[in-house]
Amino acid sequence: MMKDLIVATKNKGKVREIKHVLKPLKLRILSLLDLPQLPDIKETGRTFEENAVKKAQTIAKRLNIKVLADDSGLEVYALGGRPGVKSARYSGPHPTSGKLCSKLLKEMRDKKDRRAKFTCVIAISRPNKTIIVKGICKGRIALEMKGKHGFGYDPVFIPEWHDKTFAQMPMYLKNRISHRGKALKKAKACLDRIFTS
Repeated sequence: MMKDLIVATKNKGKVREIKHVLKPLKLRILSLLDLPQLPDIKETGRTFEENAVKKAQTIAKRLNIKVLADDSGLEVYALGGRPGVKSARYSGPHPTSGKLCSKLLKEMRDKKDRRAKFTCVIAISRPNKTIIVKGICKGRIALEMKGKHGFGYDPVFIPEWHDKTFAQMPMYLKNRISHRGKALKKAKACLDRIFTS
């Protein structure tokens, strides 16, 4: 019998990446896009961990099911760590990858220090227990948008030891080196234990 996992997001890009990494577990993965009756969960936490845990625990308790939620964002050194936990809302309401990247590039126009890092925190919740894992990817902000893949800030983020943005990379490569890919690898091991115990 297929085992169910809810991914607490409406971000199609995130869902695609999560399904790609967790495919070997042979789970039926549903997202909040498949469950429109559920209310939006406000990300009011001050950290990625607070937001991930809030999303995962809220849905797990409501549906009595196993839930995975991530909160992730881009922290730019020259901007004092911004946009950070507000990465998705950085460009205002109804954000698009183009709006987010354009605003960031504008703020970085005169900055020589272009170092940045992506952080991803994943919470896996059952109604009575939550496990937390984390992944970080260091890199730099490009001078312009490049690439057609990915979402969010992918067109302007160049990971360490590479010369292409995430948006220029095939998904298998991005998932191997990205913050979310690293966190999902840890989450995959946790889920394997949870679903086979």
